[in-house]
Amino acid sequence: MSTVGVVAMSLRPESHQRIPARTVRTARAACPNGTPAMLIRDRLDVLFEDEEFACLYPSDGRPGLSPGQLALVSVLQFAENFSDRAAADAVRTRIDWKYALGLELDDPGFDYSVLCEFRARLAEDGAADRLLEVMLQRLKEAGLLKPGGRQRTDATHVLAAVRFLSRLELVGESLRAALEELAEADPDWLRPLIEPEWAKRYGRRIEIGKLPGGKAAVTERAEQTGRDGQKILTAAWAASAPPHLRLLPQVEILRQAWVHHYFWDARGRLRWRDGHALPPAHLRFDSPYDTDTHYCVKRDTAWSGYRVHLTESCDEQRPELVVHVATTHSTVQDVEMTATIHDDLAKRELLPCEHVVDAGYTTPAHIERAARVHGVTLLGPVVPDHSRQAKAGSGFAKSAFPIDWDNQQATCPQGAVSREWRPLRISGHDYIQVKFAKADCLACPVRPRCTSSATRPRALALLPTRELHEIQTRNRLDQTAEEWQRRYAIRAGIEATLSQNVRAHGLRRSRYRGLKKTHVQHVLTAMACNIARVADWLDAEPRTRRRATRFRTLCSAAA
Repeated sequence: MSTVGVVAMSLRPESHQRIPARTVRTARAACPNGTPAMLIRDRLDVLFEDEEFACLYPSDGRPGLSPGQLALVSVLQFAENFSDRAAADAVRTRIDWKYALGLELDDPGFDYSVLCEFRARLAEDGAADRLLEVMLQRLKEAGLLKPGGRQRTDATHVLAAVRFLSRLELVGESLRAALEELAEADPDWLRPLIEPEWAKRYGRRIEIGKLPGGKAAVTERAEQTGRDGQKILTAAWAASAPPHLRLLPQVEILRQAWVHHYFWDARGRLRWRDGHALPPAHLRFDSPYDTDTHYCVKRDTAWSGYRVHLTESCDEQRPELVVHVATTHSTVQDVEMTATIHDDLAKRELLPCEHVVDAGYTTPAHIERAARVHGVTLLGPVVPDHSRQAKAGSGFAKSAFPIDWDNQQATCPQGAVSREWRPLRISGHDYIQVKFAKADCLACPVRPRCTSSATRPRALALLPTRELHEIQTRNRLDQTAEEWQRRYAIRAGIEATLSQNVRAHGLRRSRYRGLKKTHVQHVLTAMACNIARVADWLDAEPRTRRRATRFRTLCSAAA
């Protein structure tokens, strides 16, 4: 390796199959028991070959560094939670890293800026996912991973690499960022538009605490910022303005922010939107410096950033390895990712026989699709019946009504047959509504156990097909059984994986801005987790048992 700048590079594939003899002798002498980097090299040989990165580099230009080595350095960097500078220093000074990379002891390494440029390449066209595929293929060839078996999935929140902003700070920062970009792009055009107070308002980072005057003061300050921003937008879209100004990224972000947070009233005045009049969170961004970040609330957790879904194998006699990583906007719900995860695993030929997930990923439709399309058993709790009767544990819940799908009828516990069967749509979802005759319900002697309405008959909302209804009914019954709960208990292990990646590898906070770069971080983090777990699996040395304290010894003797 040699020190290079970030310029146009071409790929000149190199072979690193053989580790220099002097490096082997020194590494074995210094680390006789090996390190994770050395164990991975010994078991998996060369983890990444240069030819596997041919699509990331042009065929002409100055020869670049070995992308296979850079990929391994990136994974080792995340395994030890190093910065770029620390990782480049480790390549120069760590004997075990030189062993894993197949470098001479006197190799000078490279400049740390190369790692940033390499990650930028990984962010293009799903290259990071292909990097994970290469690792998984090596693990399959080594017998440490196989398709089938069991897998589990869960998600956690990821904080964006930007400052959390209130709405008032957001519009102020959006205007400040646009003014800075315009001042650099065309200062002569911007100069006549600047007002005397703008230097104080937008000349430095916007930080607004609690304003005296309450909500009225906030609205006044926001609408003042709105008028200033609208002045810039009107001038940029004027016929006499240079066309390239309205194409500047921060100017476009300013325009979007004003659409999200302001409106024109009937008198043509720019007004600040109240909270209830805002666009939904998945349509508006939370920072002008990372427009992929969105605000989300899940139970007691509120954050601005992303969400990452990790899927890992959980077979006995093999290490537990992360086989799939998905990074989404924070507002994307878990249930929206179930089919995507299965489809991606099918492309990699890594589908499980049984996929264990929590209730956020499971619906009867997903259980049916997983079995029909991929032959996968999706094991997870189905949302229970939330009706008043089911919650109270008394009365007639939906499960007490036998359904005759052939004749499109339901029968109540008292023997009455339904009189109405029609399609129903609730919140964008299809159901079947079943109603009983009003006369039958009013005359029923156990009516209080069936419905609380004084005048209306009992009605049921069923899933749209017999198969989905039977899946829902069967799973609601099964998940109360002890055997099902024993099978499902293995799902708890994914919580440990998320905790390990958060605590040891910095998964909780994004290092970079933007969804694509954040996904690269998550893939490298998952690969770092795999290296640590494979190394632990290969380390056959028995662990030294902790010596019992005198008190524990005394207790044992007394027992």
